[in-house]
Amino acid sequence: MTEPRGPVDSSRVPRFAGPATFARLPRLDEVGRCDVAVVGVPFDSGVSYRPGARFGPSAVREASRLLRPYHPGLDVSPFAALQVADAGDIACNPFNIGEAVETIEHAATELQADGTRLVTIGGDHTIALPLLRSLARRHGPVALLHFDAHLDTWDTYFGAEYTHGTPFRRAVEEGILDTEAVGHVGTRGPLYGKKDLEDDRRMGFGIVTSADVLRRGVDEVVDALRQRIGARPLYVSVDIDVLDPAHAPGTGTPEAGGLTSRELLEILRGLAGANLVGADVVEVAPAYDHAEITSVAASHVAYDLVSLLTLATPAPEKSP
Repeated sequence: MTEPRGPVDSSRVPRFAGPATFARLPRLDEVGRCDVAVVGVPFDSGVSYRPGARFGPSAVREASRLLRPYHPGLDVSPFAALQVADAGDIACNPFNIGEAVETIEHAATELQADGTRLVTIGGDHTIALPLLRSLARRHGPVALLHFDAHLDTWDTYFGAEYTHGTPFRRAVEEGILDTEAVGHVGTRGPLYGKKDLEDDRRMGFGIVTSADVLRRGVDEVVDALRQRIGARPLYVSVDIDVLDPAHAPGTGTPEAGGLTSRELLEILRGLAGANLVGADVVEVAPAYDHAEITSVAASHVAYDLVSLLTLATPAPEKSP
């Protein structure tokens, strides 16, 4: 078996030099195939407030230059355990949301055809729907842990069904989520009405608010999440606005009272060994960032997601 090709050696090439692939990893075309691909989707035509997440993938890649190959919190060297590569960006039509959603789904399906698993950097949260569609082709309905300030289960905006606030309602309607194992983490802030919560519960979602994380603590929250998802194939979707604006100012719809970056990373690390089949981190809008605070946080989230994929334990095969 060929040893995985890892990041550029920082003792030979300074971190601020050379191509800005994610964590300075090789490009997919340089290694032929990989176990985990980091792919960007620079699309933000589904936003309802501040645009700019189309520049998220490049900003997160740039901020990832300082990532190192050993993860002490999870005791894993993800780039040595598996071949991880940067698959570049999925280019899609910024003027036609429906076409873009189809393009993302087809490109993700092609990337995963040989068993490669994806960590996707957005882009706005609209992209989660085609990514889930692609995964459901292989795994059937998947469990979902959705880290976000918002529910993203609204019906329409201005009559549009495909936006960054609607992907998980569409996913439930399409039957691609296992509604016995779906949940939001970090939600907070005002809603349009109590019906938002009632609709969300009807769709099967459990909610752990940011206040719940504060009061219950990370360990108790992780235990509850793991009980909810069990051994099911799991997708993790992280909207960077789950973090408080103090930790992630560079995003399109900020809400006060969010998680700290430490709380988010510790909750993710508590999922080690879960049957993770794919993940995303979205809604980084660098034009509103300061000193790369948001991009740095997102790069660490993506690194933890890659590490979790390294440690993922598939569910046992069911007897015929």
